[in-house]
Amino acid sequence: HIIEDALHEANCSLDDLSLIAFSQSPGLGPVLRIGALLARLLSQSLGIPLVGVNHCIAHIEIGRLLCNIEDPLTLYVSGGNTIVSAYESEAYQIFGETLDIAIGNMIDAFARDLGLPHPGGPKVEKLAQESSNYVPLPYIVKGMDLSFSGIYTAAKRLIESIDQGKDYTINDIAYSLQETCFAMLTEVTERALAHTGKQEVLLTGGVAANKRLQEMVCYICEDHDARFEVVPLKYAGDNGAMIAWTGILRYNSKGPDSIENTIIKPKQRMDNIDVPWRK
Repeated sequence: HIIEDALHEANCSLDDLSLIAFSQSPGLGPVLRIGALLARLLSQSLGIPLVGVNHCIAHIEIGRLLCNIEDPLTLYVSGGNTIVSAYESEAYQIFGETLDIAIGNMIDAFARDLGLPHPGGPKVEKLAQESSNYVPLPYIVKGMDLSFSGIYTAAKRLIESIDQGKDYTINDIAYSLQETCFAMLTEVTERALAHTGKQEVLLTGGVAANKRLQEMVCYICEDHDARFEVVPLKYAGDNGAMIAWTGILRYNSKGPDSIENTIIKPKQRMDNIDVPWRK
């Protein structure tokens, strides 16, 4: 049904397909395995080429296409990833990343602790907009990397103690959580921007929808005379279009993958992948 629905939405049939692209890395093994299996079956039954794509790189490539930018520093923030990267030395180098949980995962966990339904991010953002009272939380940046688990634990304790006559509200905690985490992300992004000398910054991933994060990253871009772009929200989160587009780029520069080369790689990093279309 998923394939039928996708073809219906795209207003095409299986006969119109000329290439199959699938998410090969990184991610949860069982999820990647199902996608790879279906991709191989379609490729072999239709007699058309197959190509595997790195999910993280796909987020960058769809952003480059839709925002019409050439060589950005990218802040990729989602439920599964928190990465600052840029193209250097023939690969997408990682200049900073989370050491534990991703920013989106942490915000969703915080929202669940508040009893908010999924998706929690927009609801936490709305709570934060109704406060300007900052409650101190751990600010954890180690070199160019970040840690969110300690902030989450501290915020959870604040929630648990809110009935003990404290002078802060749920809105204050949400505001403080956002301000702390987004300041950390902005600091690492600014350092990477200064190091790489890039003139463009791209914000992508599901958390890119947050207006406060957009505002803070925009500030540093203005300070560095860099162009700032946010991937259109329809394509900022996970989507099939980014896999398809990156598959086209990869196929046009390297040709198809053999079946033997379509094994999933749940832990593969983007800085270990050749991107010949960027050369």
